[in-house]
Amino acid sequence: MIAAPAATKRHQPDPSSYSEAELIARATAGDEDAIRVIVQRNNQRLFRTARAIVGNDTEAEDVVQATYVQAFINLSAFRGSSKLSTWLTRIALNEALARMHRRRDFTGLEEIDMQSKTSGGGLLYFPSSLASADPEAELARNQTRHLLEHAVDALPDEFRTVFILRDVEGFSTEETASLLGIKPETTKTRLHRARKMMRLSIEKQFSGAFSALFPFDGARCADMADRVVTALRTIHGGKPSASPPGEITR
Repeated sequence: MIAAPAATKRHQPDPSSYSEAELIARATAGDEDAIRVIVQRNNQRLFRTARAIVGNDTEAEDVVQATYVQAFINLSAFRGSSKLSTWLTRIALNEALARMHRRRDFTGLEEIDMQSKTSGGGLLYFPSSLASADPEAELARNQTRHLLEHAVDALPDEFRTVFILRDVEGFSTEETASLLGIKPETTKTRLHRARKMMRLSIEKQFSGAFSALFPFDGARCADMADRVVTALRTIHGGKPSASPPGEITR
């Protein structure tokens, strides 16, 4: 009698390879792997969007979490008329705006005072995928990122939101207008003004910085002095010596 072969274990496909429709179907059925993939794919976009409105990192994270909870509870209601990322972004926007309304009687982006001050919370993160083993290059990249973050934070709320959706997240003018409930022409105007304000802000931060280019001071300056003295001692038998005026030592 021949024993029956043992059942072979089926290869489980990588959830990250699923199409959006497959992910949605599996997540609706409670598949945690599919849920994790959806979260990982949308984390950065939702955080940036929320951060552009609420003004600080901690509350932006709360908005993102609330967005996912609300979205996954109601995922079966998603009809696919737009991308899942767009649907999630709209939920995040509504959640962030609702929080702002509770915080300071915020009634919508159209009614913000153009001269209102932005909040002074944390910074907006622009993670870079460019890993560098060079500490100086990494430091320069971080300094540039912080400069841009401060410039974004300085934008009025309605300009900052349009800038994030259009220039950072890559939504089209029409998509941005639909998400914010404004006209495409208004979107274009706000983006133009946001870019202009960003440029002026960055130019202001750079003002006066050119005098610091190529510094040769501190330890480098002291080290050069030591090297010169050491070289002179070698030439003159152990002690520095200057040539008589007009005489060139060869």
